[in-house]
Amino acid sequence: MDNIVGAKSKTNVKTLAVMAMLCAIAYVLLVVARVPVAFLTYEPKDAIITIGGFMLGPLAAAAMSIVIAFMEMITVSDSGLIGMIMNALAACSFSCTAAFIYTRKRSMKGAVIGLSAGVIAMTALMLLWNYLITPFYLGGDITEARQKVVSMMVTLLLPFNFLKAVGNMAIVMLLYKPVVTAVRKAGLLPPSKSGKDAKLDPFFILAAVVLLITCILLFLVLKGVI
Repeated sequence: MDNIVGAKSKTNVKTLAVMAMLCAIAYVLLVVARVPVAFLTYEPKDAIITIGGFMLGPLAAAAMSIVIAFMEMITVSDSGLIGMIMNALAACSFSCTAAFIYTRKRSMKGAVIGLSAGVIAMTALMLLWNYLITPFYLGGDITEARQKVVSMMVTLLLPFNFLKAVGNMAIVMLLYKPVVTAVRKAGLLPPSKSGKDAKLDPFFILAAVVLLITCILLFLVLKGVI
């Protein structure tokens, strides 16, 4: 019994160590890789949270989403509690959806299906939550603010959230295998069931790179740079 308790305790410590490490990486990216688009901001932190969700499950992804959103609120964000809620919802909608599917089908196909579902979930849910919450952030008359949000749905909110989600998808596709392999070598995760980590398919890498480049270009168009 003592051995079982000790093993569970050691596993919990390793899980917390992985979550803390990924939260630290996500926060650094949040600070140094922020791309403002109107009153919205893109940063690749959600991709790191999703990698954590792939390794540890959707509950871990939800916990990391809330922690990072809180850290953002008290350090670099000027949108207060409303911004924290929106950031947490955005991260959870993408990362938890993707992780939920992937943890039930741990394969390249499962990863693509999970990430694609995350793109759809985040895009749809953030349109709804922007409609409900953003008027309070804009201030003034709520009815007028909500009408303003509706007018931005197609021109800003839909393309921004879709591109943000697809960009996250591409980053996860590129980084998940290297990150999980490094974490396993560090002894923070058990070895894969097959006994060895699968190598990334070159076509998979190419698809991720094309997605990422496309998202960057479209973000620049959305910002009016090109």
